[in-house]
Amino acid sequence: MEPAVTRAEIETAAALIDGGIRRTPMLDTGPRFFDTAGHVINKLELLQHTGSFKPRGALHRAVTSEIPSSGLIAASGGNHGLAVAWVAQKLGVPVEIFVPQVSPAAKVDKIRKLGATVHVTGALYDDALAACRQRQVETGALDIHAYDHNDTIAGAGTIGLEVETDLPNVDTVLVSLGGGGLASGIAAWFAGTNTKVIVVEPDSSQCFAAATEAGEPVDVSVEGVAADSLGARRVGTTNWHALRHAGATSITVPDAAILNAQRRFWSSAQLVVEPGGATAAAALCCGAYLPEPGETVAVIVCGANCDPTSVIG
Repeated sequence: MEPAVTRAEIETAAALIDGGIRRTPMLDTGPRFFDTAGHVINKLELLQHTGSFKPRGALHRAVTSEIPSSGLIAASGGNHGLAVAWVAQKLGVPVEIFVPQVSPAAKVDKIRKLGATVHVTGALYDDALAACRQRQVETGALDIHAYDHNDTIAGAGTIGLEVETDLPNVDTVLVSLGGGGLASGIAAWFAGTNTKVIVVEPDSSQCFAAATEAGEPVDVSVEGVAADSLGARRVGTTNWHALRHAGATSITVPDAAILNAQRRFWSSAQLVVEPGGATAAAALCCGAYLPEPGETVAVIVCGANCDPTSVIG
């Protein structure tokens, strides 16, 4: 099986977006934070521009494409829309963003403040995606897909490059998955190495776990506290191939564990983490993943865009 994205392509992406995105820090919260064996380090991608990892893939897709006068267009649960709007503002081009009704008002307001034309349509991400595709045919704008494109995957894969550079002895990476852009990018970076990539999904929305069981992408129901950011009905085709090529495995966690992880990040590290951003950490909080003594684990904390009172209160 040929890789969807190679390490060389991710290195090229890193060079292209260098200076445009932030090099986010790694945080060692100590052994008591997750109350588990092993050495756990958090990759704080929630400190990226717009509060999530999404600008990496969106910027890389834009700078490697010819942008028409109609600008950019994208469908999003919220975080990707913020990233594409930020990229459009940075490049000085128009942008339209389609979001579903499940998107938090705080995210939608932020997208508008970045200068985007926002369309709220449909119940879930896939509904917004269908409307976005119809509009793209009308305008000819550059569609920046939230996850199912090699340029987006390569951009997200730069997180894996940074993790390996900062933590060369990493044994395991825990990463959440919505449609698969982040997870497949990180998996593509670590493919062929000794580092395991473990995908963590909510019990209530698990398109990669379902695809793994079925042997191919299938539709799933979407519910739960992280539905706005991890609410794709089906894992992306390109993402599926990248994850399979890298040998990524899947575990799921209950919503209660996600909420617990959010509270723990706030009470112990004063970090406001949205549900999707806390899902990878939830695997440690609830014991869905138990590191071995001496195992070095990197947790991708990938988003901060939620109402702070939902965490602090």
